[in-house]
Amino acid sequence: MSSRYELFIGRRYLRSGRRGSNRFVSFISGISMAGVAIGVAVLIIVLSVMNGFERELRTRILSLTSHATISAFGAGLDDWRSTAQVIAANPEVLAAAPYIEEQGLLIAGRNSSGALITGVLPEEEAEVAEIVDKMTAGSFQALAPGEYGIVLGSELAEALDVGVGEQVILATSMRITTPLGVMPRTRSFRVVGVFSAGMYEFDRNFAYLHLADAARLYRMGEEVTGLRLKLRDMLAAPRVVREIALSLGGGYYIDDWTRKHANLFRSIELTKTVMFVILLLVVGVAAFNIVSTLVMVVKDKQADIAILRTVGASPRSILAIFITQGTAIGAIGTLAGVALGVLTAVNLESLIHAVEAALGTQFMDAQVYFMSDLPAAVQWSDVLKISLTAFGLCCLSTLYPSWRAARTQPARALRHD
Repeated sequence: MSSRYELFIGRRYLRSGRRGSNRFVSFISGISMAGVAIGVAVLIIVLSVMNGFERELRTRILSLTSHATISAFGAGLDDWRSTAQVIAANPEVLAAAPYIEEQGLLIAGRNSSGALITGVLPEEEAEVAEIVDKMTAGSFQALAPGEYGIVLGSELAEALDVGVGEQVILATSMRITTPLGVMPRTRSFRVVGVFSAGMYEFDRNFAYLHLADAARLYRMGEEVTGLRLKLRDMLAAPRVVREIALSLGGGYYIDDWTRKHANLFRSIELTKTVMFVILLLVVGVAAFNIVSTLVMVVKDKQADIAILRTVGASPRSILAIFITQGTAIGAIGTLAGVALGVLTAVNLESLIHAVEAALGTQFMDAQVYFMSDLPAAVQWSDVLKISLTAFGLCCLSTLYPSWRAARTQPARALRHD
């Protein structure tokens, strides 16, 4: 029975009464709830954006790059077919594809641009990367040996001002001797396709040739730069590629997507941690507003506390009354913040597009942020962590005012009443 009346009185103090002071205290309680709600919502939205950015970046990177690569030291990988068979026997490997990777200069009329030239077998490359799904014009399968076709990234094609069916000249770093002197080795290619990965770095710098054409142009013979691998579990790439290299007898250079882009993903994780700590301070400030709210309530309810003590209420019951009030403020604020934060994060892209359309501007430049959208991915583990932390701070804020209320002396409180 005692716990019921403590909860009843604690909830009663949340609502405004007839007196002006009660209304003001209730208003301050509402401000405290709103502060907690806004802090929790902002924290959820920011972490969701960071999660979405990381997920989208990982997806776009892996759409054109493989989970892991194996290549030879120095010279190219000569007996790559038998090596690919040994690798494919590993149960963790879904596919393996050869590639040749070199730098080149693409020239089209007066336009020129450097590019990372990659020679591939179209059918096998489609097994380890999602390049086929990223085509916006032409066909990736149009790369055929001896046809000297080339597939360009959308930004690279725009920089060269070329489209499907037009010619570009590829100049390599290799030299040939002509009657006019030493000249770079060049070859004319026909654009057979354009892709768009949605990531400026790839769309601006990548170009694909058929493996046979790349081998002939760069005088690789039967050698390739290495093998791209698609694994069953991409998160296990560091371990799996190392095991594969050891099973081949060593002497290979191994790489995986976590190493190749380690600094990028590490910086994202660091930013998430820093943003969580900074925004948690906002939640903390809002939570500690509960201290001032309860102090005002305790001051305003001195007579009520004295009467309750006089009729037999224990200090523990008085403590429970004000803890109930502060906990209710924290719980309502936290739940409202979770609802607001999740709802906003889920619809964030639509909201951003609406604001951009209204203002006639673009907030994110793909050349700077790798992408033009602002993705958000709500992770319920983050929501739970934020909710528990915010609610814990709110509960902590109730202890001191409640303790002060429990120490109220009835005779002193009623002296002037």
